[in-house]
Amino acid sequence: MSHLGRPAEPDKRTLRRDYLAVRNRLTADDVREGAVALARRALELPELTGARTVAAYVSVGGEPGTLVLLDALRERGVRVLLPALLPDNDLDWGAYTGEGSLARVQHGGKMTLFEPSGERLGPDAVTGADVVLLPGLAVDGRGMRLGRGGGSYDRVLARLERAGARPALVVLLYDAEVVARVPEEAHDRPVHAVVTPSGVRRFNRPA
Repeated sequence: MSHLGRPAEPDKRTLRRDYLAVRNRLTADDVREGAVALARRALELPELTGARTVAAYVSVGGEPGTLVLLDALRERGVRVLLPALLPDNDLDWGAYTGEGSLARVQHGGKMTLFEPSGERLGPDAVTGADVVLLPGLAVDGRGMRLGRGGGSYDRVLARLERAGARPALVVLLYDAEVVARVPEEAHDRPVHAVVTPSGVRRFNRPA
C-alpha cells in the first residue's frame, strides 16, 4: 500500500518484467499470425496510407512482428527508415531495402538487433518521417507508452520536439498490452495511436 492508503502502483521495472514474461511464452506461430494481422490493421491507417517516409524498427523475439508491415510499406513505395543503436543508446538511422539489407548486431550484454547494413543517415534523419512506429510493452488509455527502459526512443521523441517535427506516433502491441494505466515520468510523451492485431485505438492528438 502507498502512504496514502491506496494500493501502490506497480513500478515500470516490475511491469516490464511481467509483460516480457508473457511475450516469452508466445510460440513462433503466435508471433507470425500476429504479425500478419498487425500489418493488415496498420496498413489501413490514413497516416500510413499518405506517408512518404516511415521510421520503423525490426521486431525481435516475442515482439509484435514488423517485417510483414515493413515489406508492405516498401511495396507501396514508402521510404522506410530503421534504427541502429549507438553506444550511448541514441539511435542512428538507415534505409530498409528488404531483408537482405539487414545485419544481425549483438550489442554487448544487451539484446541482438537487426539493423540496416547500408549508409548511416544520422540521428536527425528521423525528423523527416511522416510516421514513427514505436516499440513498446504497453500503452494506456491516455496514450502513455511503457518502453523497454533503455531510453532510446525518449531521445528520439525529444529530438522530434526540438526540431518542431510532428509525425504521427504509433505504437505496435498485442491486444492484452492496451491497459488502463502505466506509470509515467515527466519526460514521457503520449503516442497518437496504438495498432494491435485486432484493431486501432486513437488518442487525442494535441493541436
